[in-house]
Amino acid sequence: MRHPTDGTLRRLLDEPAGVADADREHVAGCPVCLSGLAAARADAAVAADALRTEVTADVDAAWQRMAAGTAAASPAVPAAGRRRNRWRAALRSPVIAAAGVVALLAGAGAAAAADWLPIFRTERIAPVTLTQADLVALPDLSAYGDLRISSEPNVRPVAGASTAAQLTGLAVPRVGELPRGVTGEPMYQVGDRVTAVYTFSAAKAAQTATAAGKTLPAPPPGLDGSQFRLTAGPGMAAVWSEARGVPALVVARAVAPAAYSSGVPFATARDYLLKLPGLPADVAAQLRAFSGDGTTLPLPVNSRYLTSSAAKVGGKPATVLTSRDGALAGVVWADAGVINAVAGSLSADEVLSVARELR
Repeated sequence: MRHPTDGTLRRLLDEPAGVADADREHVAGCPVCLSGLAAARADAAVAADALRTEVTADVDAAWQRMAAGTAAASPAVPAAGRRRNRWRAALRSPVIAAAGVVALLAGAGAAAAADWLPIFRTERIAPVTLTQADLVALPDLSAYGDLRISSEPNVRPVAGASTAAQLTGLAVPRVGELPRGVTGEPMYQVGDRVTAVYTFSAAKAAQTATAAGKTLPAPPPGLDGSQFRLTAGPGMAAVWSEARGVPALVVARAVAPAAYSSGVPFATARDYLLKLPGLPADVAAQLRAFSGDGTTLPLPVNSRYLTSSAAKVGGKPATVLTSRDGALAGVVWADAGVINAVAGSLSADEVLSVARELR
């Protein structure tokens, strides 16, 4: 199917009800169109700021209408990320819910520190394949408890590499040689550390099970009301854009995600969560195959739109993602507690070449 025009992408922001269902479905699952939509959204935000008056618009309601029209068929995250409701919606989406649940299930316990028990740290990344049916079947995090976000990313542009390094405490990745077609100097963005606390609720989990026509297994002692603290970031990205605003190349780096428990033994939580209704059997099987040392970060991959393969970057295991239409590719890997990513309107070989030559 052809890609919708730039005008259609903009109308999806301004008047989603006026966009054909076929176009909305295509955009929701197409990495190229999602990048174009993000660029259109950024342009719209700049224009809105320039033309702002004293009239108060219901931006939250508008975002909810747009989000409903482009329902999550892809793991892409909105580029602007400036408003609280967007991140709350993203954290509750099926894709991010999958990542959160998998993170809690992927590792084993560690020594207690303060009032929290570290249960997960990122040392490597591995794909978890999700079919379209899996994404539809997965409930969001609110089906099993309550999520409280205590700090948000506040993604924003900055003046340059030195500012990005100062604000994040991370070394700025330097590209050795730009791929063919990528020119000029990059723009830099940074994001702050994200912290969220998730509280498991047996009552909510029971309601979810009942709605699915199943019976919730009896929770083990201490699990009801237990809390899990999730952290990630800060991070930065260098972005080279094409003429129409679509990222030609993105090189990103962020402090890797970690998870902590309020005290429930990891094995107890893992064994129970794997039995919860709503977790597809094939996804649960992949989780059980993960190593039990609490160091493998799951990367949800929608098999309808993406393929994944394994590679090495600097001697570290890496996951290469390629859109099925071949228009977009990316590689993600972990190194010394930092997540690194290279992606763009490039081939898999090109993003790997950039990644392996980073300084």
